[in-house]
Amino acid sequence: MIYELRQPKQFDPDKTYPALFLMHGMGSYEQNILSLADGLEDQFFIFSIRGHLSQPPGFAYFTIQGYGKPHRDAFDQGVNNLISFIDYASEKYPLDSKQLYLLGFSQGAILSMTLGLTLGNRIKGIVALSGYLPAFVKEEYEIKPVNQLSIFISHGEMDQVLPFEWGVANNEYFLGLGANVSFETYPDGHTVSLKNHQDFTKWLLDSLEKK
Repeated sequence: MIYELRQPKQFDPDKTYPALFLMHGMGSYEQNILSLADGLEDQFFIFSIRGHLSQPPGFAYFTIQGYGKPHRDAFDQGVNNLISFIDYASEKYPLDSKQLYLLGFSQGAILSMTLGLTLGNRIKGIVALSGYLPAFVKEEYEIKPVNQLSIFISHGEMDQVLPFEWGVANNEYFLGLGANVSFETYPDGHTVSLKNHQDFTKWLLDSLEKK
């Protein structure tokens, strides 16, 4: 997969580093979501991953057949591609396997939450911005324990693309699985506000200190 990499400026080849995997929304691309990692460049190896499907003006990780309903085959392929990429990056770069984080917006948030369920406690933390979990993920995927997973879920109260109620459902679902959930709402639409950005950045930096 095509990706952009940002590594800490004070890189020490004898150390391992936390990793942050970024996943963009439908029709976007890897450079566009890199701005969400502003303020985190000194702490993380940051991987911004391009979706493998063309979706003008950008790319996507999966296609959809209806409202809140991804094409199952395309979705499964997207999930498998991202798992393979995380495995690849973990082998190629000096990453701390106990400090792997996922961050996604919209389609990227959908996949971040799905990967958290699929990889379980292998992932330390997730930032899921304005997403949902497809019904077939909850009903048919093999879900790993997430009792050690921390997740920051945010949703705009006026989201005109993915309803606010879906964000509420995400919160309830992960709480029910025993994950450590921070659920934040904002008086916004389908976007990431400055306040949202500040909140999840602080959350990620605080999480790094909890080893």
